[in-house]
Amino acid sequence: MMRISTTLPVTQTGGPDIAMARYLEELGYDAVSMADFIVGDGTPSFDATLVLAGAATVTEKIGLEFGVLSLPLHPTAWVATQIQTLQHLSGNRVVLGVGIGGFPGSPFWRAVGAPLHGRGRWTDAALQALPGLIRGEPTKLGDEEITLAPAAPVPPILIGGNSEAAMRRAVLHGDGWAPSLISPAALAEKAVRLREIAHELDRPTPSISVGGHAILVDNPAAIESFTRVLVEVHRMPPEEAAAVPVTGGPAQVAERLQAYSEAGADTVGLALDGGDWMRQAEALAEARAQLTHVKKNGQRR
Repeated sequence: MMRISTTLPVTQTGGPDIAMARYLEELGYDAVSMADFIVGDGTPSFDATLVLAGAATVTEKIGLEFGVLSLPLHPTAWVATQIQTLQHLSGNRVVLGVGIGGFPGSPFWRAVGAPLHGRGRWTDAALQALPGLIRGEPTKLGDEEITLAPAAPVPPILIGGNSEAAMRRAVLHGDGWAPSLISPAALAEKAVRLREIAHELDRPTPSISVGGHAILVDNPAAIESFTRVLVEVHRMPPEEAAAVPVTGGPAQVAERLQAYSEAGADTVGLALDGGDWMRQAEALAEARAQLTHVKKNGQRR
């Protein structure tokens, strides 16, 4: 069955609405997701680990997903102890999405002394060490060997990024590959390459978890604004950018989920833009239910 996740809305005072994690759980969502997105230029942002810890306190079974954690921003030992702690707080509900980070050179990166170069090597080294650290095994980090306790189960590790390097990293170090801002057609092409890489390295093919944005209300201005960012900031061709946002009612969204499924994805995480978050959260849950009903009856849209 297609798994779905989304991010939390913000309150009137601008903070994350932790209580809505419980609402997502009641709607049947598989995970609540939080991005590690701190730029330091005044853009609103929150510490992903603290937000997910808050969500853990008001829920019982929904997954707590980093979507994604920028590993070069954080000392590896610190990441490991936070994941251990969150696993114990939540009853082992963490999904650890990680990446090399998308804003090197930003004020926050400079302020914390994060590396501007060699982020891939940093991420690979962290991924090699994290499982042992989380399991409480003696692990070498630089010149130090450390053991963290109490041990915790290593969560599923998803590797973010659309590049071939990210796919290779997912095959070598991850349980899943987590591309974002990608159409079903583009995903299908990359999924073929992912399988080829896995075959070349004689490794299992990772699962695929797609991240994106949805605007499931009547808000053409929000759709136009989002696609403009894809073109101007992410340098996407306009026709490709137009295919990225998920829009429409539950039936149309179910068709998009089906398209992602046929392209190889088993999880879709969508941030809900454009207002009326609760209505959109309900629409996405209904779309997943429609897709599940169609599959159980052996039909296709």
